[in-house]
Parts: sequence; structure tokens; C-alpha cells
Amino acid sequence: MAMTLSGFWDGTTFAIVVGGTMLATLLRCGWGDVRATLGALGHLLPGRPAFDADDVRARLARQLQLIARDGLLRARPHAIGDPEFDTALDVLVTQRSVPAARDVLAQARARRMRPIEQAIRTLSQSVELAPVFGLAGTLISLSWLPQNGVDRGAYMAAIGMAVHSTLYGLALANLVLAPLYRAIERHALAEEDRRREISEWFEQELGQAFPTRAGHRAPVVHHGPVAADFDPVLPDVLPITAHESGPGGAAPSVS
Repeated sequence: MAMTLSGFWDGTTFAIVVGGTMLATLLRCGWGDVRATLGALGHLLPGRPAFDADDVRARLARQLQLIARDGLLRARPHAIGDPEFDTALDVLVTQRSVPAARDVLAQARARRMRPIEQAIRTLSQSVELAPVFGLAGTLISLSWLPQNGVDRGAYMAAIGMAVHSTLYGLALANLVLAPLYRAIERHALAEEDRRREISEWFEQELGQAFPTRAGHRAPVVHHGPVAADFDPVLPDVLPITAHESGPGGAAPSVS
């Protein structure tokens, strides 16, 4: 078995295919995209903290209870552990502006997805380039064929290098690079789907806690597929009804 496996290894061919693919990808995409790709691959490593949808939902529920009890004028936002929802809650409470909170979530989504898109684009370029350099290695090996056709050892070495080069190019593209970019895509879309569900649930809870002035609950906007542009929509109207203070100067009540 060891002898059989060793027959698949050719260091020179491996360097041509892998090194050429990496260099061409760097030249095509640039350092920024390559760094984003390495960062996205790092999120796939075991032990990296993942988005905990259940914990975020539970913390948001407690925050919504406080907002419903105290009203938006007196509520104080508490960190829930997720930067995106923390910032959105802070804007919602301090500015009492649902559109502003909606914009915060949309901007955070764009910042989060940008490096994912860079990584997918970079790896897809690598998938295209790997077979090209496999073919390049094949052509290089064929150029080393002996002119007189007498040297059997050199002839077999050149043919072996050609076979290895084609094999390495196809294996690198289809067994390494393509699965990696699909893994990054699946990971990002799964997190985006969980965030979308929490945003829709958050919208429903806000509509129940703060019905409109006409007595109707704020509508729920259902979003399209995760792969489409995602803009978490919160209720457009959060009525804050302040009653006039009585003769005793009591503080206005907030519903």
C-alpha cells in the first residue's frame, strides 16, 4: 500500500499546480480578498464561537419585557452579547426610531456578508485556475520528452509527470477548493437564516408590545430567501403616547 500511494506523489508537479494556482489567485483577487478568505476559513475551524440563536432570542425576550414594562422613554438597553442586536437595541431605545434600528441591522448584515462574498469569489477563482495549472504542468512535462525517444527512463518520467499534473489540478479544484467555498457559503447562509428568524420574531414581539395608535398591531413583513438581499424590517410605528401631567405635576405615563 505504501508503494502504491507513493506512486501518486510528485513534488515538482505538486509545486507547479498548487503554487501556480495560489499565485494566480493572489494576482487576480488581491491581498484584501485573500485575507478575507483566510478569515472565513478560520470560522470553520472547530472550537470557534458560533452564533447562538437560542441565547440571543432569550436575551432579547428579557429586553423586550423591560421595554414593554417601562416604555421606550424610560427603558435602558442591556447588552445581549451580539454586537448587531446590541447596537440595534441601543438605537431603538435611545433614539426611539424603528427605521434607525432597521438601518443598523441592514448595515451590520452588509458588513458581515462582505468578507463572505470576497471569500466565495476568491475560492471560485481558484477552482477555475487549478485545472488550468494542471494542464500547464502536463504541457511542461511533455516538453521534457526526449527528442530521440530512446531514453526510456526519461520518457516514463515525463509521462508520469503529465498524469500527476492533470490529477493534481482536478483534485485540488474538486476535492479541496470547491468544497471549501461551499462550506463557507453554507455556514454563512445558516447563520443568516437564524438571524432572519430572530429579526422576524423580534418584529412580531414589538408589534404586540406597542400596537399602533389605531389599535392594530404592526404588520409583519415576511422576507424572501436567505440568498436575496436581506433587510430585517421592524414595525414602522412604535407609538409613544405621553399623557398630560396632572395638577400635581406627576410624570407623564408612557404606554
